[in-house]
Amino acid sequence: MSKNSKLVRGYEVVIGLENHVQLSTASKIFSGSSTAFGAAPNTQASAVDLALPGTLPVLNRGAVERAIRFGLAVGAKVAPLSIFARKNYFYPDLPKGYQISQYEIPVVQGGKIEFMVDGERKVVNLTRAHLEEDAGKSLHEDYHGQSGIDLNRAGTPLLEIVSEPEIRSAAEAAEYAKTLHALVMWLGICDGNMQEGSFRCDVNVSVRKPGEPFGTRREIKNLNSFRYLVDAVHYEVNWQIDRIEDGLEIQQATVLYNPDTGETRAMRTKEDAADYRYFPDPDLPPLMIAPDWIERVRGDMPELPAVMAARFQDTDGLPAYDALMMTQSLATARFYEAAREVSGAPKLVANWLMGEVSRRLNAEERDIESAPVTPTQLGQLIRRIQDGTISNNSAKQVFEALWTGEASDVDAVIDAKDLKQSNDTGELERILDEVLAANAKSVEEFRAGKEKAFNALVGQAMKATKGKANPAAVNELLKKKLGA
Repeated sequence: MSKNSKLVRGYEVVIGLENHVQLSTASKIFSGSSTAFGAAPNTQASAVDLALPGTLPVLNRGAVERAIRFGLAVGAKVAPLSIFARKNYFYPDLPKGYQISQYEIPVVQGGKIEFMVDGERKVVNLTRAHLEEDAGKSLHEDYHGQSGIDLNRAGTPLLEIVSEPEIRSAAEAAEYAKTLHALVMWLGICDGNMQEGSFRCDVNVSVRKPGEPFGTRREIKNLNSFRYLVDAVHYEVNWQIDRIEDGLEIQQATVLYNPDTGETRAMRTKEDAADYRYFPDPDLPPLMIAPDWIERVRGDMPELPAVMAARFQDTDGLPAYDALMMTQSLATARFYEAAREVSGAPKLVANWLMGEVSRRLNAEERDIESAPVTPTQLGQLIRRIQDGTISNNSAKQVFEALWTGEASDVDAVIDAKDLKQSNDTGELERILDEVLAANAKSVEEFRAGKEKAFNALVGQAMKATKGKANPAAVNELLKKKLGA
C-alpha cells in the first residue's frame, strides 16, 4: 500500500490539524515587549509577561487585524464580538498559571482551505481560528543537569487555526499545512519561519474501519517540518493499527515525534477542555469588531492566490497548473510578474521558473527571494530566446553564468561566449548541402519513411554549425531540401 493511499491496512486515517501561527507584530499580544527572535533569555519579558501583581493586559490591535485578514482570506465569519478566556494549567514556563486564549467565542469562525494533492482538488473546512498568547520556553541544555526558563516568548501573539477532521492521509496533511503556511506568509501576518517556531503543527491522528465512528485520537505536538509531519503520521497510524490488531485500546494522549528514531512517544495523557477550567478573563473586555474595521482591513489586503491564478489564466493565457505554480508564494508571483513584463512571454517565464530556476533553488535549498538571477535578468534572457538571438541550449549557458555570478549582463555573456545564433540563410544552406551529401544513408532512410533519420540529420547540421544555427531555420530548410 502506497504512502498516499486513503486506506492503510484496511483502516481509514482521520486527521485534523491545529496550527499555531506567530503573528508578525513587533510587540506582544498583551504588552509592549518585543517579539524579536534570538534575544538573550528573559530580556524581552515585561512585568505584564512575568504576571507581576497589579499588572493588566492590553490587547494589541495589530494582532486583531491580522486575525481579521486571515478570516477574510479563508471565507470565514469574523465575529463581531469574541471573548478572551483563561486556560488554566501549571507549567514552569507559564508564569500566570493560565494562558489567555479564546474558547467559546473565537474571533474567526469557519472558513476553508483548498489545495491540490496527487492532482486532485481537496477542500478542508476550518472549525475556527482564535487569538492567544504563547508560553515561555524551558531550556534543558548547558544547565548542569538543571533546567532554565526563558520567558521571552511569553505573551507572543498566536493565531491558532483548527481544521475539521477531514484529512485522510499524511500526504493530504502535508499539502494542507504547506498551503496554510504559504497563505499566512502571502497575507503578511506571519514570517513562516518554522525553525524559529513561527509556524508549528499539532496533528490529531486516529484510525477506524470505514463507516465506523471516529477512533480515539492522539495529538502529535510541535512538528516544525513538513517532512517530519509526514513521517510522524505514518509511524503513528501504523502504531495505532498494530495496537488495535493486538486487541489493545488506544488511550487519548499527547505525543512527541523523535526524528532521530522516527517514532512517536507519549508525553502526557491528553486533557479535555473541562480539565482546563476555561472561564472568561475578567481583565479583558469582549473584543468588538465593527463592520467598518473589517472593511478597512479588506481594503489593505493583497490579491489572494486563487484570484491571482485566475487572472494569470485569463490575461496571460497560462494553463491552470502553471498559474497555480506561479502563485505558490507571493514572492514567486512577484518574480513571475516582473520577468513577464521584461520578456513579454508569460508561458516561457513560467516554464523557466518551474524548470531551471526551481531545479537550482531546490538543489541549493534556497527560496526564490534569494535567487542569484533577478527577474529582470531572466526576462532579458527569455527575450533573447524569443528574438532568435540564442537557442534554448545557449540560454542555459547564459543562465549558468548569471546564476554563478560569472556575469550580470545577458548580452555581455552572449558576446563573451560567442553564443549568437547564425541567421545567415545562404551560409546555412551551404552547410546543409554538405550535411546531406555526407549522410546519404540517412537521407535514404528518411525518404523511406523513417522519421528518426530526419532527427539525425538535424543533429548533424547543428553539430556542423557548432550549435549556432537557429533550430527552427534548420528544420524548415532541411524539410524543404528533402521535399518533405
